[in-house]
Amino acid sequence: MNFSNMNHGSFNQDPYSTEPEHFTGAEILGMETALSAARQGVRGANPLVGAVIIDADGTFLAIGHHGGAGTAHAEADVINRLLGTGVKRDLSAATLIVTLEPCSHFGRTGPCTQAILDAGIGNVVFAVRDPHLPASGGADILHKEGINVRMGLMAEEAEDMNRQWFVAVRDSRPFITARLAQTVDGRIAAVDGTSQWITSQESRQDSHELRARVDAIVVGTETVIADNPRLTARAADGTYAAKQPLRVVMGMREIPADAAVRGASGIPSSPDRLGDDDFLALHTHDPAAVVRELQERGVGHLMIEGGAKINAAFLARGLVDELVVYLAPTLLGAGIPALTDLGIGTLGDAQRWEWDATTRGPVEVLGPDLKLTLMPAKAAPSDEGN
Repeated sequence: MNFSNMNHGSFNQDPYSTEPEHFTGAEILGMETALSAARQGVRGANPLVGAVIIDADGTFLAIGHHGGAGTAHAEADVINRLLGTGVKRDLSAATLIVTLEPCSHFGRTGPCTQAILDAGIGNVVFAVRDPHLPASGGADILHKEGINVRMGLMAEEAEDMNRQWFVAVRDSRPFITARLAQTVDGRIAAVDGTSQWITSQESRQDSHELRARVDAIVVGTETVIADNPRLTARAADGTYAAKQPLRVVMGMREIPADAAVRGASGIPSSPDRLGDDDFLALHTHDPAAVVRELQERGVGHLMIEGGAKINAAFLARGLVDELVVYLAPTLLGAGIPALTDLGIGTLGDAQRWEWDATTRGPVEVLGPDLKLTLMPAKAAPSDEGN
C-alpha cells in the first residue's frame, strides 16, 4: 500500500508532488542524508524522521532527527541545531528537507509547521504525506503561508523505513514490540519452571530502558502468577524511571491482591507510588480486544513481554511490528519454549522477518548475550496480472 497517497488521492494529483528529475542534486543528497539521520532514532509511537537544511547553493547547514516520543521532532531538532545559539540569519532561500510531511498539531511537542514558519525557511521538500490524521495537513498550512512546498523525493525509501508504523496507523492501533529473553535453543524457563535469570544483567538493564520508552506492557496471567513481576522501568541502581508504563495483564485468572504488578507490595515510584491506577486487568485471551482497549486509552507504543502463549497469540494475529530478542549463550534442551504453536504447518507458511538496521543495528552485544532486533519482512510482490 502506498501510504504517501493515503487520504489524498493519487500521487500525481497531489498539488505538492514533483517529478524526480525536478529535484536538484543537492536536494537528493539532502534526502539521502535525512533518511540516514532518521535511522538514528528509535521505533515506537512516532515514526523515524530525519531532516536537513541546505542553503540556496546546496551547502548543508544542519542535520537533525527525531529521537523518540516526547523529544523534539526532526524539523524542530534541525532548526534548533542551526539556530539554537540565537544567531539570526535569513533562511528565506534555504530548503528544509524532511522524510515525512511536517506535523501540524500540538502533541507532546509543538507543531513543526510553526517552527518552520518562525525560522523563516522559504522552501520545504518532504518525502511522504503523514497518514496520521491529527498530525496531517502540514503541507497545506505551509503553502498557505507562502512556503514553496514539494513532495515525493525518495518516497519509496521513506515509506519502507517506517512501513510497520504506517501499518499501525492504518489499522488504528498502537505500534507493538514483542520482547523475548531466551536461551540459544529457544527456552524461556527450565523444566522445573525456573527462569531467573536466563539473560545477563546487561540485557535486563537494556530491557528496562525499553520499558521506559513504551506506554504499556502486556503479560499473561500465568506469567504473573508464576514469576510475580513488577513490570516497572528501573535504572541499574534500582531507582525508578520517571516514566512508567501501564501494566496490563490479560487472561481469565484472577490476579492476587498482593501481586507486585498491582504495585501492592510497597513499590515506590517517582514521583508517586505505583498503584492500581497504573494496573489494568483485561479478562480476555483475544489480542485484538486488548489492542482495541489500549488504543482507546491512548497507548501509542505497546510491548508484549509474554509468556509463551501471549507471545504466540500476538505473533499469530500479525500484531507485532518489532521483535526484540535477548539471546543468552545457554542450552537447556528442554523446558518452556519462547513460543507456543503459531498454527504453521509447512515451511512455505513460515513467518518471515528481517534484520532492522536502525539505531544501534540489528545485533548488539550485551555482556555475554546478543540482542537481536527484527521487523516483519516485506510482503512478496504479487504476481497478479502477470
